[in-house]
Amino acid sequence: MGLLESFRKPVEPRSIFGSGLMLRFPAMEDYAAWAQLREQSRGFLEPWEPVWPADDLTLAAYRFRIRRYRDLAADDTCYPYFIFADGRRLLGAVTLTNVRRGVAQTATLGYWIGEAHARQGYMNRAIALLLPHAFTALSLHRLEAACLPRNQASIALLQRAGFEREGFAKSYLQIAGRWEDHLLFAKVAGS
Repeated sequence: MGLLESFRKPVEPRSIFGSGLMLRFPAMEDYAAWAQLREQSRGFLEPWEPVWPADDLTLAAYRFRIRRYRDLAADDTCYPYFIFADGRRLLGAVTLTNVRRGVAQTATLGYWIGEAHARQGYMNRAIALLLPHAFTALSLHRLEAACLPRNQASIALLQRAGFEREGFAKSYLQIAGRWEDHLLFAKVAGS
């Protein structure tokens, strides 16, 4: 890839299909399903996420989130995807954030799944569907991920997806209101 090509924004399709799943950019019409799934899964998700703002599940906050997603995708810095089964049942989300172009061609992988859908292989399939897209359509070379050392499910998920543990970051991210240490993982295109 030439220097100028490394700064060009790739063409980004809105949906990715495979393995009985659809990955699609979040839309306003997803609000009710998203708010319901997040509320039903609150106790399951909160230990692994930043503190939710008081208005997090409101329509106004969701509308802002969708506008922000569109702006970030237009700037080639973030690609969020909701995960759907059967074309309509929302399961969770996978997101490529902190996209860095130029000589890096790197992004950070994040994900969450509703409690009712956890440990059923959906996230394994969603990440397996996202990886080739990230490395080809988005022209990324490296994906990074971080998880809490006590989150055995997330560690196993990343390892199954071919991510290798690269390190340990002390007091890396603020999760559930506390600065938490994280394990650092990465996957390089072609590995």
